[in-house]
Amino acid sequence: MASIFSKIIASQIPCYKIAENANYFAFLDINPLTKGHTLVVPKVEVDYLFDLDNETYLGLQAFAKEVAIAIKKAIPCERVGVCVMGMEVPHAHIHLIPFSAMHEMNFANPKLKLGSDEMQQISAKIQQEFLGK
Repeated sequence: MASIFSKIIASQIPCYKIAENANYFAFLDINPLTKGHTLVVPKVEVDYLFDLDNETYLGLQAFAKEVAIAIKKAIPCERVGVCVMGMEVPHAHIHLIPFSAMHEMNFANPKLKLGSDEMQQISAKIQQEFLGK
């Protein structure tokens, strides 16, 4: 059965897309810790990050770096943090989280409640920076 991320990649479920290439896809987390919280996934559905073959794993990391650079330019923050947990969806993914204080990277924090218009604006800002790289 396809994961929710595979359904997002296939456009079966809508998302706030940030970037895409032949092998990877990035989109806003709909339950963000901070504005601009983005998920980066390989298009191949593999449950555990470290089960990816080396080429896919290294490509995912390089793609995530490009997305993180765009996030840093688009969203006011000190850094873009990286987190890999992979327990909530059986599809390897990386969280990119803009933050200015360590406590903002805590997944126990309440998630932001952002409206569709704001999510679209955030997505558009990051997309613009990604494409302008």
